[in-house]
Amino acid sequence: MSPLGKLLVIGFGPGDMEHITKRALDALAESEVIIGYNTYMDLIRPLLNGQEIVRTGMTEEVSRAQEAVRQAEMGKKVAVISSGDAGVYGMAGLVYEVLMQKGWRREDGVEVEVVPGISAIQSCASLLGAPVMHDACTISLSDHLTPWETIVKRVEAAASADFVIALYNPRSGRRTRQIVETQSILLRYRDPQTPVGLVKSAYRERQQVIVTTLEDMLNHDIGMLTTVIIGNSSTMVYDGLIVTPRGYQRKYTLDASEQALKPHQRLRTEAEPWSLGAQGDRALNASQAGAAPAAPGPSASGAAAAVATQARPQAVAAVQAAPSAAQAGSAPASLAAEALSRLAAGGRLPGEANARWSGQAPAASADGAAAVAGAGAVAGTATGGFGKPALFEVGVSPGVGNKKFTARQMALLAEITGDEGELEYTPDHQIVLRVPCADPEELVGRLRDERLIVMPIGDVFKVKACDFCNMEKDDAVPVAEHLQVVLGGLQAPKETSIALNGCGMACYGAVLEDIGIVYRKGGYDLFLGGKKFGRNAHAAQPVAEGIPREQITDIVENIIAEYKEKGHPNERFHKFFKRVGVVAGFRHEDAPATVEVNAVCGD
Repeated sequence: MSPLGKLLVIGFGPGDMEHITKRALDALAESEVIIGYNTYMDLIRPLLNGQEIVRTGMTEEVSRAQEAVRQAEMGKKVAVISSGDAGVYGMAGLVYEVLMQKGWRREDGVEVEVVPGISAIQSCASLLGAPVMHDACTISLSDHLTPWETIVKRVEAAASADFVIALYNPRSGRRTRQIVETQSILLRYRDPQTPVGLVKSAYRERQQVIVTTLEDMLNHDIGMLTTVIIGNSSTMVYDGLIVTPRGYQRKYTLDASEQALKPHQRLRTEAEPWSLGAQGDRALNASQAGAAPAAPGPSASGAAAAVATQARPQAVAAVQAAPSAAQAGSAPASLAAEALSRLAAGGRLPGEANARWSGQAPAASADGAAAVAGAGAVAGTATGGFGKPALFEVGVSPGVGNKKFTARQMALLAEITGDEGELEYTPDHQIVLRVPCADPEELVGRLRDERLIVMPIGDVFKVKACDFCNMEKDDAVPVAEHLQVVLGGLQAPKETSIALNGCGMACYGAVLEDIGIVYRKGGYDLFLGGKKFGRNAHAAQPVAEGIPREQITDIVENIIAEYKEKGHPNERFHKFFKRVGVVAGFRHEDAPATVEVNAVCGD
């Protein structure tokens, strides 16, 4: 018999006794030494029966694994415990890594058994309903061991591929920005009303279950003990539960006792026209008939909406849903133009809350091509002569309140600009890019691939923010991000700035803008009707103090909606506010009369 012992790497599930497997119970009982994190040892204390205990702190995983291997090599049966499943962000991989460093071999080394447990994605999903019924992934937002750039790529990949996403380690006392940036990325790809479940301490004494939305998730408490589950484009909320359909409704009638398709018919390719097999059959039939098979992806005439697959799929749904110009005059074309002009900003379209992404390729339509030209009224100016591409003019920034461009972003901007374009840096943490461009969608797609916000310029609503003291005072970042998503790039009667300062110092000058918001002592102060330039320049009028976070964005949206509806063409916001007298319940007051001062020296 080998003198070496055995390593049992045990996942004990959520933490309550009812959800630990029989094998895990037996493995704990047969162990002589049990090694684990302090909190986990407390959770399994009722199961201990005189075994030797080795407890360590949160950041001492390596020492736990090393001690477990050392004691097993001395001939003992050693249990290393993890909550959830030991192979999902648990101790199993680290134990194997320590063994590999020592040259361990399965045939003559310490015996290792990994005992599976219920992971957080499973336990939390069960409390929310059935949110992970379709393809799902887990992403840890902890960048202590993984570079943040790598995590960002994973979040973007999962978001663009429409995975249900479970976020582990979303926020800690020191890591507060990660969940904010993750929400910002997701909002570029998903509807703000996408269902989100927040589960804290699943199946433990202080369990908390919240059903919310992607847009509103940061208004709730999220910490290290929270698992965040974000739905995909088909996820829905029913009676307080989150459900992600598997797709049975495509082939079955869910309220019928008898199905149109018999059991032997249900797996035939003709019953599944969306399947790979059916696509292959169609390609073969087309080939035999002498026709070229259809190329996958959107058709050339539908390329106008291609950028939407990278920005906000529901915006494509709105463009597709618009009737043709022949059916309804020119209004739908203007809606499509606004859609395309705002896709890169991830903004919301009028009536978009009811539009859901169908998951299909963009439909080919004449309106799609017209929309690109229409978008030029906001985002670009067609100045090219015969044979020359139009001059495309667009604003580019690394993020709301972010003034730090990466080297890759700057290199891409330089490459796109070339010898014929130009870059103009503005005080708004934004670069205006002007380049001859025959394919705006491709250009915008390249910029967005480097995580740049791309915005139309001209008579639009522009969201500005301070840099939040290099993100050290970042409590108001979610509000700035929300306003950017919802309002940034919308057409306005006249160019309008919505500015936000992250503290009462207001050093970025929000109170001088058309609409100013200042975060102070946990609430938001609102200022309306500033004028930065000219002989009668003046600060905005303070209209409210201490507005709660859950109300400030709705209030600003109401102000913008009223200005869009009632403002005259080319009418600046401060003039509009004075003319109408009351906007969204806030009353205009004339500024005190200017006092002329004789500035002659010596008086």
